[in-house]
Amino acid sequence: MPIRSPYPAVTVPDVSLTTLLFGDGPGEHADATALVDGRTGAVTTFGELHQRVGRVAAGLRRHGLRTGDVVGLVGPNSPDWVTAFHAVLRAGGVVTSANPTYTTAELAHQLHDSGTRFAIAAAAQRELVAAAAEKAGIAQEAVFTLEPVEGHGCLAELATESGPAPVPSVGPDDPAVLPYSSGTTGQAKGVVLTHRNVVSNVLQFDRMVPLTRGSTQLAVLPLFHIYGMTVLMNHSLYTRAPLVTMARFDLAELLRLVEEHRVRKLYVAPPVVRALAKEPLVDRYDVGSLEMVFSGAAPLDRGLSATLAERLGCAVMQGYGMTEMSPVSHAAPEDRLDIDPASCGFALPGIEFRLVDPVTGDDAQPGERGELWVRGPNVMSGYLNNPSATASALDEDGYLHTGDVATLGPHGELKIVDRIKELIKYKGYQVAPAELEDVLLGHPDLDDAAVVGARDADGEEVPKAFVARRRGSTVTAEAVMTFVAERVAPHKRVRAVEFVAAIPKSASGKILRNKLRES
Repeated sequence: MPIRSPYPAVTVPDVSLTTLLFGDGPGEHADATALVDGRTGAVTTFGELHQRVGRVAAGLRRHGLRTGDVVGLVGPNSPDWVTAFHAVLRAGGVVTSANPTYTTAELAHQLHDSGTRFAIAAAAQRELVAAAAEKAGIAQEAVFTLEPVEGHGCLAELATESGPAPVPSVGPDDPAVLPYSSGTTGQAKGVVLTHRNVVSNVLQFDRMVPLTRGSTQLAVLPLFHIYGMTVLMNHSLYTRAPLVTMARFDLAELLRLVEEHRVRKLYVAPPVVRALAKEPLVDRYDVGSLEMVFSGAAPLDRGLSATLAERLGCAVMQGYGMTEMSPVSHAAPEDRLDIDPASCGFALPGIEFRLVDPVTGDDAQPGERGELWVRGPNVMSGYLNNPSATASALDEDGYLHTGDVATLGPHGELKIVDRIKELIKYKGYQVAPAELEDVLLGHPDLDDAAVVGARDADGEEVPKAFVARRRGSTVTAEAVMTFVAERVAPHKRVRAVEFVAAIPKSASGKILRNKLRES
């Protein structure tokens, strides 16, 4: 039987994300702070953001963007990134956001696979995006920049449109964002998240954070990732809370901004928890405003959680989600500090889930492990142009099969204890072993390769490669890691290499990863 959220379902209006966040205008919040550039301190009010989003949307329409067109958005966190994101949606487009550390080939794949027609890049990523756009068949005049850059139209030029902002032309069931995820296995796929999906998750998550609702948030999480996109950017806009942007993670800068803006709740991934718990630099700043540190994107160790809670004198909680769920399905609420901090809390309102024995397909008995299946209005409509992958992830009853194994605690809280799927979570980012194996097999001195997740000295899961040299080769581990690093984004790099005589495989040729993990 499905397990339902202990919270009453939220009412999800039949509106687009644009209408939810901007439909009534800024109103009484017109002069309130919406965005702060953490580096410069420049402030954007809700009134200014509303006007700028409308003008950029009008500029995009003037340049040929049509309803349903996909726009690639590449760059670090900034107020301009937020403006561009919502301008695309206001113009009727769909945003496919990408990691600014991608290689040209990785980005070109996403742009081509998503059918991107326009691209918007931060100045630092302009050459990357221009090269990827060319490979993907996108005209250079369709590449815009957030800041002024010679040879490209920019956000400021788009915003010179003096006509009225486009009337929202999409409905709740139209696509809004198209992030890329490896899902439960394999190569990155476009995740079709509708306006209803994202609107639902913003409203669902809002129920879990009543104590800090509307207080200043710090966007240390990348906004191109669905975690930062929903929990920080869109939720802050919904609650009319100031959002301070950080272009990249820097511990000293994070601490300075927490101190300056008196941040009460900090949303991070486990590597930031580790830094806050262990780095001496933390003691130089006044971070006494912090009431809670909320960790997501990868499991958080109980010992590390306790260390940070003791050091900062604040609660340390975590949640669970996937890109395919917009992304949050479970979260520890602020008013339930009695539950196990190693758990992910409770299902959000309107969500129901099952723990299923992966062998029998039956619901797991109380106290037993089971694969987590989730159903709710925030679950994706499917993978873009990939019906087989969609059918593997979504069953006919609407449950998303997460590939993660979980148990329930004494209060009904969810705890992730294992993973069926083969994905590696490195610093909160998904790394698909199959992708790295393809790269490794391109090395002229290697006969075979397999990649698994392994723990480094800090307990962080990292990609580890097991490789079989070709006869006579003396290639080193360092050379193998360099070969991969030159071909993938930094978070996908192989961090350890072990040479083996042969890769263990089943009779059908499937890599026996468990044997490698046990070796």
